[in-house]
Amino acid sequence: MRIALYQCQPLPLDVAGNLQRLASIASQAQDIDLLVLPEMFLTGYNIGAKAVADLAQPSDGDAALQIAELAQTTGIAIAYGYPERDLDGHIYNSVQVIDSHGKSLCNYRKTHLFGQLDRDMFSPGPDAFPVFELNGWQLGLLICYDLEFPENTRRLALAGAELIVVPTANMAPYDFIAEVTVRSRAFENQCYVAYANYCGHEGNVHYCGQSSISAPNGQQIAVAEQDETLITATLESQQLEDARTGNFYLADRRPELYTALSKR
Repeated sequence: MRIALYQCQPLPLDVAGNLQRLASIASQAQDIDLLVLPEMFLTGYNIGAKAVADLAQPSDGDAALQIAELAQTTGIAIAYGYPERDLDGHIYNSVQVIDSHGKSLCNYRKTHLFGQLDRDMFSPGPDAFPVFELNGWQLGLLICYDLEFPENTRRLALAGAELIVVPTANMAPYDFIAEVTVRSRAFENQCYVAYANYCGHEGNVHYCGQSSISAPNGQQIAVAEQDETLITATLESQQLEDARTGNFYLADRRPELYTALSKR
């Protein structure tokens, strides 16, 4: 499977502008099966609770319909971050994957909120870590801070995920997450990890860039620097098989020793 990650500067509060540049970048993504965008791509991330509430949409709202049409036109599945409002009025930091036929495959709500910044804007997502199929591959979703809890990635891997897609808005001084943690999660769980970040500034936040695609052996097969860019990579099923026959972390677990973790 061919995937692409779009690393870009935020365009705060401009849903129409972000949809336009999504259309532009999708038209440039040749021979790509999945295009991944950063966390809260539709609106920008560091925009405050009032703006998030004003711009939040349902998972089947106008933006989703436009992205579904774009996915059909380009033949590319799209994973995008956005503020979601549910039927009860709760607002979530969400990512949705729409396939090349315009069908929503999965809508995931961020479960681990990052500090007061996230908590002021969002409700935490429920206990749901779905794994779904795209082009014969099993995919899971996390958002930014979710990845920094190893239990989340392990849970997806045990459910069969072969690729974990992570839209993020990782900021300074947490560069080491992009440099070390992403690769570690791929190696620990013998799966691919695609980490799509912002670059540049948004208010007082400086984003780290360094979007990457890490292979099941922990090696980065595509990595961005600090500028706006589109990175691509081909995921190989043979590389998954090789990793899973040469690395025994999943098989050698002793879950009976870990039960105390859920009680603390």
